[in-house]
Amino acid sequence: MSALTSSTPSTRAGDGRTTDRTAPAGSLLHDTWIVMLRELKPVWREPMSVLFAMVQPLVFLALFAPLLPEMAGGASALQWFVPGIVAMTCLMGASFTGANLMEEMQTGSHERQLVSPVSRPALLVGRALKEVVPMLMQTAIILVVVTPFSFDLHLGGVLVAVLVLALFSIGIGALSFALALAAKGQDWMFWTVQQTFLFPVLLLAGVLLPVDAGPRWLQVASDLNPLTYVVDAVRALFAGTFPVDTVAAGFAAAGLVALLGTWVGVRSMRRAD
Repeated sequence: MSALTSSTPSTRAGDGRTTDRTAPAGSLLHDTWIVMLRELKPVWREPMSVLFAMVQPLVFLALFAPLLPEMAGGASALQWFVPGIVAMTCLMGASFTGANLMEEMQTGSHERQLVSPVSRPALLVGRALKEVVPMLMQTAIILVVVTPFSFDLHLGGVLVAVLVLALFSIGIGALSFALALAAKGQDWMFWTVQQTFLFPVLLLAGVLLPVDAGPRWLQVASDLNPLTYVVDAVRALFAGTFPVDTVAAGFAAAGLVALLGTWVGVRSMRRAD
């Protein structure tokens, strides 16, 4: 495990815990960059881990896509289904990242980082930003796989959609790390909470099936789900359209998740001991 170095000082509180002094913005950015690069090293060393994570999304594509009827005007159902699978991959990948932190907590690596000169907010933000890279790689893999099969690729829309998904990934990744800190090394607690929230969020967003024809309570629950607006925006952008209200709602929902996740995550990291 590589060591973290930074010029940001830390002090000992009266109860023995390490606390951060207020770090200049430049130091915080530098620390965040260092942490993000450190977290990316396993991805570069073992790129097959990204491919392995794609097994489930590709299975969903293979099994569900043939069952979907064609869209209005004879367009392929992949135009509707693929953006949902991309969003699902984004959510699942980011929500699993807290497991890496739990492993570090069990080996003692996390405790060594807490007493290092690196600021604690940077430890969280750097980890959360790292989630954008696997998301980009996985999105590219999915598009490469489906484009030969009646999927119309609109690159401009995809690039804007990736920005929405990047914000969402950062927020979910930060929440996953906060959950790992709250679980305090108890794997069963982390996985129970993660799985309890993961699948309802996916299903209520209409990733696999539309919820428009569902009962009223289901539609209300879907409207309260931030992923719903992210998926709607990504679907519109993947189709090559740019409805301002839909895209704005997607950015707003993703931004809200990013802000909430970062706030909760940084707060949890500051209190970690």
